[in-house]
Amino acid sequence: MTGGPLDRVVRSVTDHNRIVLLVMLVVCAGVIGGITQLDTGGNSSTDSDAFGDTTVAQKADYIEQHYGDAGSNNVTYSNVYVRSADGNVLTKESLLASLEYQREVRTNESVTGALTGDGAVTGVENVVATRLAGDRNASLDEQVAALEAASESDVRAVIEATFTEGSPALRLLPKSYEPGTATAESRRTVFAFTSAEGANNFGPPADAQRTLYEAAGERGGAEFFTVGQHAQQGYSQQVWADTTELILPAALLLILAVLGFAYRDLVDVLVGFFGVVVSVLCMFGILGWLGIPAGVTMIIGPVLITGLSIDYGLHVFMRYREQRGDDEGIREPMYRSLSSVSVALLLVTITAAVGFLANLTSPLGSIRQLGIGITLGVVSAFVVFTTLVPALKVSIDGLLERVGLDRRKAPLGRGRYLAPVLGAGVRAARVAAPVIIVVAVLAGAGGAAAWSDLDRQGYQTSQDVAEWKTNLPGPLAWEATETEWYQNDRYVDDRFQAESESQRYTMILLEGDVTDPAALERVQRATADAAERDAVFSRSGSVPVVSPLSVMERTAAQDEEFAAVLSDADTDGDGLPDRNLVGVYDALYEANPEQAGRVVERTDGEYRTVRMLVPVEQGLQVDDRAAAMHGVADVAEGDGDYTATAVGRATFSNAELGQMADGIVETMLVALGIIGLVLALIYRLSEGSATLGVLTVVPITLVIGLVLAGMYVTNTPVTLLTALLLSLAVGLGVDYNIHISDRFAQELSRGDDPVTALQTAVTGTGGALLGSTLTSGGAFATLLLHTSPQLRSFGMLVVLALSLSFLVSVFVFPSMLLVWARRLGHTSDVSRGAVAGPSDD
Repeated sequence: MTGGPLDRVVRSVTDHNRIVLLVMLVVCAGVIGGITQLDTGGNSSTDSDAFGDTTVAQKADYIEQHYGDAGSNNVTYSNVYVRSADGNVLTKESLLASLEYQREVRTNESVTGALTGDGAVTGVENVVATRLAGDRNASLDEQVAALEAASESDVRAVIEATFTEGSPALRLLPKSYEPGTATAESRRTVFAFTSAEGANNFGPPADAQRTLYEAAGERGGAEFFTVGQHAQQGYSQQVWADTTELILPAALLLILAVLGFAYRDLVDVLVGFFGVVVSVLCMFGILGWLGIPAGVTMIIGPVLITGLSIDYGLHVFMRYREQRGDDEGIREPMYRSLSSVSVALLLVTITAAVGFLANLTSPLGSIRQLGIGITLGVVSAFVVFTTLVPALKVSIDGLLERVGLDRRKAPLGRGRYLAPVLGAGVRAARVAAPVIIVVAVLAGAGGAAAWSDLDRQGYQTSQDVAEWKTNLPGPLAWEATETEWYQNDRYVDDRFQAESESQRYTMILLEGDVTDPAALERVQRATADAAERDAVFSRSGSVPVVSPLSVMERTAAQDEEFAAVLSDADTDGDGLPDRNLVGVYDALYEANPEQAGRVVERTDGEYRTVRMLVPVEQGLQVDDRAAAMHGVADVAEGDGDYTATAVGRATFSNAELGQMADGIVETMLVALGIIGLVLALIYRLSEGSATLGVLTVVPITLVIGLVLAGMYVTNTPVTLLTALLLSLAVGLGVDYNIHISDRFAQELSRGDDPVTALQTAVTGTGGALLGSTLTSGGAFATLLLHTSPQLRSFGMLVVLALSLSFLVSVFVFPSMLLVWARRLGHTSDVSRGAVAGPSDD
């Protein structure tokens, strides 16, 4: 690279270190200033064509088309809960307080302007007051007047007569409520809003939610509360504070400890760590100036860029220590070290950027942001550690040596303890390189074979926090679980169903000959199975499943003519019609068309499908709910005469996001191919060997296979975040192999035989790789302290990927390089001084 642009930059850094240092400090300060413009939120938008290819999505479309109950897509709900200190919120006084609350919030245009229309607010107080007024369309003022005029006994009588078993209004009360009684520990009022225009998740307007939240906080007596976005702000802030106070100190301690081990020099630790901090801050500064939301980069970005920038620093510093002779000054050895390592660092930056930018194909905005953010961080680290840090290192070492302090240090990996360990891969390669390669390939292929057996999930969701994390001393303790929102949210999840039917139920669509009595037998078995599952909502010991059987039972209790038809079709008296099912369906549509249409599809006069609506618990993990509903569908499906599909929020999420996770992996494999082509081209131009570039990528495929094996062994599902791990494994892991192959090629070009060149490359570069693995792995290991199962899985798998990347690069890759070198004619008896560079191929 003599005379090239990169060489001129390196020469300027070493010869004009003070000027470079000053210029870079000013530039970095300007870049970091962008942090003041940083958007710490995230873009959770999803491309409109991201969904729809899965079976669950297709059946959801079918249900919407043929059952016609999808409802308005632009209606969302906000709930206001009331909880009384004396244990009963069904008193006249409590109900009046809720009507007054409604009257107060309706004076605010943000609420009244967003409500869907008449009847947009529904609460126990409204149900009772309209009954007392004798007019279901009574105005709010009329409801207040009717309730004020009623006695306590009148109110109690209406409640006991209205909230009975099977009443739709029971959704307003907790599952602990006994139908037909006038006592409840809590209740809720539901506000139906038109969604905020352009909202990604079709949420209620923010101003309306703020009004409900603030008005609830001002109420005295009974406890009013909401669990919307404004109520959650305190919790979110505490989560961020807990994350910062628990994870960052642990990460810093681990990083400083490993840097101390690797450098064994306080000055180098401080200089290297300064570069790390500047790299991370520059990443966020660039995001701020470009107006790119940080999103999930706020958590993953600093950890990842810290690990990568430490790796850059280790390679620069360790190569400098190797290059500096006993009688040499500082500038020339730093020039040689930067000249020899900067090409490898540039290759690492390019390949890492390719791996991370591959995430731009993701339909999720947050994943695209992460890809951009990490790429900017990688570029920042490259610039900082090839300019600012070397210039600072030359300046400080020069100053210290002028006052009599010797700055010569031994590189990591050349010591009497580490050198034999790092060189073990070379010794093994001399004896059995082909065997090592075959064993490694078989292990990687075996791991890859586990891919089809891994569970696909959208997200791992859980708010459970290990008790020891909440009991840590002082600010280290996880305190978010003590916030008011967290306690209220858990209370609601434990006691209430969701207001939206799409959230309240999971639908089981049964396809086949539904006019055969066997179809209803399947429904009966599935209903019984649902009643035994913890993920299914129950009230007073019964599970309110809506199905053809439950609709028939309720209709028969109210319509004698239909009851006669049903009885005539039930010849054995077991409650199931076993003949003339078409006639039963006809009679059901005649007697109760609205409810019949919810559970039995009639298209062009033919009955084609039936469905069940299974109520689900709200406080469970999405994956647990999805697994339970798939289990109910399996029972309904039986031995294969029918097809049953579970369609709900949880099953839809897992199917679609699981498919997207697969898409991320496919994208990363494409990125791996692109990286192979890039390295083949660059190595062909720089070293005369395209195959060396391709060979440099091969170990990453082995690492990915072994990581998949680790996921299988630890029962870790493929989620959006764990799939993203594979892109990180590509982006970070190829770093290890580039440094080994680049150093190996350099040593070969100097005339060393393959074994000697390997020994020099592995013990010299391997020491920096070991330090990088320990620091990066330690930084990511701190994610195991987080309460999010997604981040814990992510941290565990990144540690696994980095560790495997190091082991493969040091103990397996040398065998591949030795076979490659011998195949191209390099022999083991070439002495130093002979010219035996890589052959053209």
